[in-house]
Amino acid sequence: MAESSTVAYVFPGQGSQSTGMGLDLYDSYPAVKETFDEADASLGFPLSRLCFDGPDEELTKTHNVQPAILVTSIACLKALQQSAMADFPSPAFLAGHSLGEYTALVAAGALSLADAVLLVRERGRLMYEAGLASPGSMLAMIGLDEATVREITLQCGAEISNVNCPGQIVLSGVAQALAEADRLARARSARAIPLKVSGAFHSALMEPVIAEFSRVVSNFRFQPPAIPVISNVTARPLTDADSVKEELVKQLRHCIQWQGSVEYMVQRGVTTFYEIGPGKVLSGLIRRINSGLGTFNVSGIEDIAHIASKASPTN
Repeated sequence: MAESSTVAYVFPGQGSQSTGMGLDLYDSYPAVKETFDEADASLGFPLSRLCFDGPDEELTKTHNVQPAILVTSIACLKALQQSAMADFPSPAFLAGHSLGEYTALVAAGALSLADAVLLVRERGRLMYEAGLASPGSMLAMIGLDEATVREITLQCGAEISNVNCPGQIVLSGVAQALAEADRLARARSARAIPLKVSGAFHSALMEPVIAEFSRVVSNFRFQPPAIPVISNVTARPLTDADSVKEELVKQLRHCIQWQGSVEYMVQRGVTTFYEIGPGKVLSGLIRRINSGLGTFNVSGIEDIAHIASKASPTN
């Protein structure tokens, strides 16, 4: 752990993908090519080509997109590490949003990349199966505080599945419950945005696959994180291998406490967040949590050049 660091690295979750992600880095950094090659070998098929060439309908399938985002995010981290100056700040904490928590565990040395892509591919498959067994979806509530959203859930029967930032809270539930939640939100002059997902993730509707997923997790080897990884479930650090295993199973069923995770890191001195991986979703959420925080994105060559220019002593 970098005790005096004011930096945290954060990793995106499902929904941040785009066809072509990672290709510019693959062509420029040997460490990135090695990362994609390792993932391809572990999975037994060319996931890299799916990331680079699509097609979109295959990339966005849950069991494909989860390992795709994970390996692309690790590739972005490798490119940053290979190109950065020697004094580039190490993180005090790592965190990831849902799927991104697995990326954080790889970055912390708690789980190998080869194992992680296999684990999240199984996770994606089981999440899809849970969606078939217990059909449901997710709805983002925009412009309401958490107390008001909780009142709505009591009336409609949905669950809070993500507390992302002030004014953005996600619900999971069956279609009828979410339709009622939408009506109740609009009655309060708020917006409700349906999410394009295959199930009611991070809710009780994932229960049909929890036992099997627990068995899957038990088959993988974990190490204590070398850098504290902030739990999605508790918004507190994971410190040992057993707590990591327990976290990953709970996370599938419980609410993602992203706002609380960011606030925990800020309370302990973090002032700058590097979002490492495709997209810029987390940077936007972080700025809404605390507008005084610095955020940088690392998803391609141009981002790394920008960071290098900021880190240069001549600037």
